Amino acid sequence: MAELDQSTAAPGADVTAPAPSFSELLAAFTRIGFLSFGGPAGQIALMHRELVEERRWVAEEDFLHALNFCHLLPGPEAQQLATWIGWRLAGVRGGLAAGLLFVIPGACIILALSMFYALAANLGWVAALFLGVKSAVLAIVVQALLRIAGRALDTGLKKGLAAAAFVGLFLFDLPFPLIVLGSGVIGMIVARSRPDLLALKPAMDGGTLPANPWRTTILSVLVWGAIWAAPMVLIAATLGQDHVLWKVGAFFSQLAIVTFGGAYAVLAYMAQEAVQGFGWLEAGEMADGLGLAETTPGPLILVTQFVGYLAAFRAPEPFSPLVAGLIGAGLTTWVTFAPCFLWIFAFAPWIDRLGNAVWLKGGLAAVTAAVVGVIANLTAWFALHVLFARVGEVEAGPLRFDWPELASFDWRAGVLAALGFALAFGAKWGVLRLLAVCAAGGLALSLVG
Repeated sequence: MAELDQSTAAPGADVTAPAPSFSELLAAFTRIGFLSFGGPAGQIALMHRELVEERRWVAEEDFLHALNFCHLLPGPEAQQLATWIGWRLAGVRGGLAAGLLFVIPGACIILALSMFYALAANLGWVAALFLGVKSAVLAIVVQALLRIAGRALDTGLKKGLAAAAFVGLFLFDLPFPLIVLGSGVIGMIVARSRPDLLALKPAMDGGTLPANPWRTTILSVLVWGAIWAAPMVLIAATLGQDHVLWKVGAFFSQLAIVTFGGAYAVLAYMAQEAVQGFGWLEAGEMADGLGLAETTPGPLILVTQFVGYLAAFRAPEPFSPLVAGLIGAGLTTWVTFAPCFLWIFAFAPWIDRLGNAVWLKGGLAAVTAAVVGVIANLTAWFALHVLFARVGEVEAGPLRFDWPELASFDWRAGVLAALGFALAFGAKWGVLRLLAVCAAGGLALSLVG
C-alpha cells in the first residue's frame, strides 16, 4: 500500500490555509484528474503535493489518517481519498466533485481506446503492437509484486499468509473472495491477542464523533445503495437476468465489494472469471487492457471498463455493437465507483475512530499479506498466457492448475519480455517509456515473419 512518511512533509504542512471556494476545488481536482498517472503511489503523492504541501487545504495528520482508513475499504484507495478530501473541504458536493473528477478523465480515455481496440483487434499491426504491450505488462506486474512484497511481508505470519494465498489460488483454484475474506478474519483474530505477529502499532485515542453520525451513515447507505442498484433494476426489468449486461453489472458489483488490496490483487480474479468463466475476452486481451490502463490517468481499476465494453460489444443484441459497448462500459464504471462514494459518505463521520481500531488494522495487514500471493498468482497467469500460445488445465485430485504446451512458446513474446525486464529492472525506466519501446519492438518483430 502506498504510504507517506510525515517526515517528508513540507515545512508548515500541518498548518492549513483557509478553505477553498468550490471553483478552486474544481480546478484543483481537474488538474489532479488529468495528471494522476503512476498507480496509487503516484496518485496519492500527487494529491499530497497539491493539497497538503502547496495549497495547505488539508493538514498532514488528517491526510495520513484518512489514507490509512481508505486502505481498510474495498475499492481504489486513491479515488476514495480524493472523495474524502472533497467532502472535508466542501461537504457532499465537494466529495462528489473530487471523486468524479479523479475518475472521469481516465474513464473517457479508456473508453476511446476500448472502442478503437474492439474495431481494430483483427488488424495485423495492432496485434503486433499489443504483443509488445503484453510483454511489458509482465515486467510491470513483477515490479508491483516485488514492491508490495518488500513493504508488506515484514513478519513470518505475513509471509505464510502470502504463500498460502498463492498455493490456494494457483494450485487449488480457490475462490478469490474466500482468500481475501479468510485472510481478513485471521488478521482480526490475531490482532486481538498477538498484534506483534502482524507488526501492528498500539491503538491510539479513538477521536470524537460529529453530531448524528448514525443518521448520516444510514442515510448515505440508503441513498447510495439505491444509486448503485438503479441501473441493475432497469436492466432486470427490460432485458432480463440472462442478458450479458445483467451479468456484467452483477459481476462487477460483486467485484466492488471484494477489491481489497488494490487493482493488481483483483485482476487475477477478474481475469479468471472474465476469461475462463464468462468467456468475454481472451487472456491476451486481458493483458492488453491492463496495458491501456497503465498508460492513462486515473485508477488502474478502470481496466474493468475495458472488459465491460468488450463483453457487451461482442453480445450486443438488441443493440448495435457500438451502443451495447458504450452501455457496458458505462454500467461497469457505475457499479465499480458508486460503492466508493457509499463507503466514504457512510463512514466519513467515523474515520477518526475506526482508523485507529487495532482489529481493523489487523484485518487489513493480513489481507495485504495475502494480496502478495494473489499478485504472484496473477504474475504466473500472465506469464503463461503471454509466453505460450496454448495453455491447458491440469486436474489431479484436488489440484487444478494451468500448464502450458511447451511447443507453443512464442519466441517474439520471449524476446520482448526480456527487453521489458531489462528496461524495468536494469535501466529503471518508467511505465510509459517501457510500454512505448516494447510496443515498437512488437511492430519491428512482426516484420521478421
